[in-house]
Amino acid sequence: MPPPEPYLLPETMSAGSKVLLHVCCAPCSCSILDGMLASSLKPTVFFYNPNIHPREEYEKRKAEIVAFAAKRSIPFIDVDYDTDNWFARIKGLEKEPERGKRCSACFGLRLERTALYAHENGFPFIATSLTISRHKRQDQVHEAGFAAVFRYEDVTFWDYNWRQKGGVDRGAVLARTEGFYRQNYCGCTFSIRMKEEDSQA
Repeated sequence: MPPPEPYLLPETMSAGSKVLLHVCCAPCSCSILDGMLASSLKPTVFFYNPNIHPREEYEKRKAEIVAFAAKRSIPFIDVDYDTDNWFARIKGLEKEPERGKRCSACFGLRLERTALYAHENGFPFIATSLTISRHKRQDQVHEAGFAAVFRYEDVTFWDYNWRQKGGVDRGAVLARTEGFYRQNYCGCTFSIRMKEEDSQA
């Protein structure tokens, strides 16, 4: 597999810039991280996903990105699995469809925590692997990202389109090469329900 192409960086970013990357899973983030390294950036993995259900699924996804980050010598930040906070955030939105208001609330919670950590720990940029999935609306995730950094003058949300220049295909090849577990639902208990309902329709 050829090496990844360096990313086209915004004017405010340069080689050596620190980026706190919110990561949902290894298959979605592996090509993004390799692209950041190829761009001479300094990524740190930020794993905050209290939406993932059940706990065994959460630990499985976390273990894979921990191992991949270690292979690339990329720092890893493990944040609490505070599911009570997540359920409180999406209360009243349980019956929303995928890509609906529940997903916006979920993205908002996770990226707000990312932005806060970046502000408190000297990361000028945050980004997320959530947008590489074709099952998610990029505009919906980006809206949550920009809202998350709005209160911090020292943190910028990087809304790069990870899907372009073969990013998705490269991620798929890397996932097969690394032998990653490939989940068949987004993560939360409601996305499991939606998938089961679709399969029975």
